[in-house]
Amino acid sequence: MREVEATGQTVEEAIESALSQLNITKEEAEIDVIDQGKKGLFGLFGGRPAVVQVKKAVDPVEEAKNFLLSVAREMGVEASIEVKRDGRDVEFNISGEKMALLIGKRGQTLNALQHLSQLVANRVSGQFITILLDAENYRERRKQTLTTLAERLAEKALRTNRSVSLEPMPSYERKVIHSALVDSKRVDTHSEGREPNRYIVIAPK
Repeated sequence: MREVEATGQTVEEAIESALSQLNITKEEAEIDVIDQGKKGLFGLFGGRPAVVQVKKAVDPVEEAKNFLLSVAREMGVEASIEVKRDGRDVEFNISGEKMALLIGKRGQTLNALQHLSQLVANRVSGQFITILLDAENYRERRKQTLTTLAERLAEKALRTNRSVSLEPMPSYERKVIHSALVDSKRVDTHSEGREPNRYIVIAPK
């Protein structure tokens, strides 16, 4: 239950009634006073109760977390999620068995789940939230793999004196490649193509 309409002799009484039905505190609630109510003559005649509508305020991070857990369950994975939050940047660290299912080939499933969970969070959030999804330290391992790949392909570009194009990657993976070669005095990197097929080109200077 997310929303209730409650009545009481006063607005406060109506709010208390709604909060107890939802089993939440006032801080967790969004309260809409529909009718302030009216005291009857001598407290008896012609009065009307106060009416409020109270709903549980939606936490976008919690919403995205629940979405991920339900998708994992549908995939046959019982997972748990550790949440780290730094302002608008949120990191979800998934753990459990069968993590390879959630990561997918070259992290494609993980990237798709990250994209979807970010959409879920920002659908209910007042401000844009960035979600990074990780499982079994995959992101760090992938970062090391991409850094090694960048250095290897930079050598190839120099050896053949021709530009080398990488496969399409999400933006933060392209950023890893750019960062790995940003200080190189011998090659340049730039992105080409359109999302989601945007890719990096490494070219000799």
